[in-house]
Amino acid sequence: MPRETGTEALARLAEERVDHRFKGLPPDAEGLTVAELAAQRRNLFTGGFSTPVLALSAERLEHNLALMEAYAERHGLAFAPHGKTSMAPRLFQRQIEHGAWGITLAVPHQVWVARAFGVERIFLANELVDPAALRRVAAELAADPAFRLVCYVDSVRGVELMDAALRGAVRPVDVVVELAAGEGARTGVRTEAECAAVADAVAVVPTLRLVGVAGYEGEVPRADTARVTAYLRRLTALAADFDKSGRFAGVDEIVVSAGGSAWFDAVAEVFAEIPELSAPVLKLLRSGAYVSHDDGHYRRLTPFTRVPQEGALEPAFRLWAQVVSRPSSEQAFVNAGKRDAAHDLDLPEAQVVRRDGVEHPADGITVTGLSDQHAWLRTTGEADLEVGDWVGFGLSHPCTSFDKWQLIPLAEADGTVVDYIRTFF
Repeated sequence: MPRETGTEALARLAEERVDHRFKGLPPDAEGLTVAELAAQRRNLFTGGFSTPVLALSAERLEHNLALMEAYAERHGLAFAPHGKTSMAPRLFQRQIEHGAWGITLAVPHQVWVARAFGVERIFLANELVDPAALRRVAAELAADPAFRLVCYVDSVRGVELMDAALRGAVRPVDVVVELAAGEGARTGVRTEAECAAVADAVAVVPTLRLVGVAGYEGEVPRADTARVTAYLRRLTALAADFDKSGRFAGVDEIVVSAGGSAWFDAVAEVFAEIPELSAPVLKLLRSGAYVSHDDGHYRRLTPFTRVPQEGALEPAFRLWAQVVSRPSSEQAFVNAGKRDAAHDLDLPEAQVVRRDGVEHPADGITVTGLSDQHAWLRTTGEADLEVGDWVGFGLSHPCTSFDKWQLIPLAEADGTVVDYIRTFF
């Protein structure tokens, strides 16, 4: 039986039945397919949706996709946005339609999801040493000549384990040496001499092919512009040194990759300085949080605050919850908590109150804590809040917002829900 194509798999998402697995959807929608429910174009506020419900702004999502596409093109960067942010195949598709080279991922399960939905280019930002996963990667490469996977290596031992698992593979796995962002940083090889030793270990095994270097500047200790730029210049110098020593002989292109969501302006600046090498350079940026942006962590860190002339991302998430208790004039509780809202970096931010179809600013309302299923609100005298009101919250950290919701309404500004985004965590 032939394998389902990515297009067929994406189409099949629309055939999934709405049921108890999916939070916040209208109770009377149970049994409908996702396509049937989307065709009804129900309104988020009047169409039977129940709180808590997380919604993604259709307009802001499109804005963010277009903005980063234009940014990458303007700076001569290839773009492989990190898919672990959303784990949403429909968004992977939208990102690729907006010019992405491929999708970055972190662990094998994420690779299998992307492959099931037809992603042909994957950058695996981790050293992969699990034998079963490596054998499956080898099988995917053998079965699909169009599939390309690039993977980190960061140790000689890792190279040995990969080689042992891949013996007999039809195609070698492309690898890049990961340069650590400094002492005390996360993964990666600590010194250039050790990087050379890892590269030399790759050169003597037939199962791997060295195609470049990579790193993650977001792990630079005490990161500031000067330290991040210095690290990125170490990375690009490593690529040039490897090329000069002939370590990239025979490759069609040399991969140089970095770029989280906090320093991509520095990546663009330093990557523009890469000298001409023996093969074309794929300057691969991997920022992922941009797709929804946020109202906290990335609002503070986004490089667009340093380069406002390049544009601005827009927070696309809003979590709606209902006031279920107003025990005093200083306190209220809504029915969304840790199970529903990102809280690892910042607490949700109360933004608007909705009552009888009218919205007003959430003045005098502050989230002070979260229980599993409640948010604790402190209210001052200016707060206009009653039991039954809907409160719209901004969230911080896209990665831990997406992962709490399996089916997310995509809503236009007036509340019309035009689609649903399925996630696979």
